[in-house]
Amino acid sequence: MTAEAPAPQGGVRHRCAVLGSPVAHSLSPVLHAAAYAELGLTGWSYGRAEVREDGLAGFVDGLDASWRGLSLTMPLKVAVLRLPHVGLVSETARVTGVANTLLLDGPGREVHNTDVDGLVAAVRRVLPGPVSTVTVVGSGATARSGVVAAARLGATRVQVQARDPQKAAALASLADAVGVALAVVPWGAVPPAADLLVSTVTAGAADDRARVLAASAGAVFDVVYDPWPTPLAAAAARTGVRVLDGLDLLVAQAVLQVELMTGRRPSPEVLRAAGDDALAAAHAHG
Repeated sequence: MTAEAPAPQGGVRHRCAVLGSPVAHSLSPVLHAAAYAELGLTGWSYGRAEVREDGLAGFVDGLDASWRGLSLTMPLKVAVLRLPHVGLVSETARVTGVANTLLLDGPGREVHNTDVDGLVAAVRRVLPGPVSTVTVVGSGATARSGVVAAARLGATRVQVQARDPQKAAALASLADAVGVALAVVPWGAVPPAADLLVSTVTAGAADDRARVLAASAGAVFDVVYDPWPTPLAAAAARTGVRVLDGLDLLVAQAVLQVELMTGRRPSPEVLRAAGDDALAAAHAHG
């Protein structure tokens, strides 16, 4: 399936969007619009488009010169690295094998990963001290970014816990590349103590293990942001463990995306407020 690019709007000179499948739930348009408003970028628009892996190349090839950047969500974070005519792949995207940003303004396409630095920035806002051991729950694209983020936080050991031990073990080469030791913890086992636990699995996937996971770490980062709080976040909060949610990551990586796409950096607080308002409004009408 090949999606069509959204029709241009009056007065818009620079266009961006988030692509994925499903994508209707994405808060990225809300966050980027809030950034444009704060920065006074009146000629910019940011939309969304339903695009699957088999439609990505056709969609990108069909864009005109008004397009500046694309955000990529699942299932496109690996597929974007296989696009033709890519002139630059950032070091983070290359190491992780995962990207969430495609820049179109210039002679060649650029591919970036802002999830890693976004995760690091979000963690550092609440956890400024040493982070030597990190538990990553899951083994997909976000888990790969989590392993690299752990290294940038100063971790020397990463413990991966996933339902499929082979997928977890496949992260060993990535851990080696970024200089951290990796241990695979069986799914049903109690994970060893860690400074930080990052859950990258979808809503509901680890609910039956919420208490055990929450008790194993000094801080918990659950990449889910709706519904919130997750059982993992609730269990952590009850025991006084510091909690970060998926909106913290979404905001932090969006700040970096906006800067890459526009050359201007918005305030995380502005984007967070916009995201909170959008979620509250959706629940009020739900």
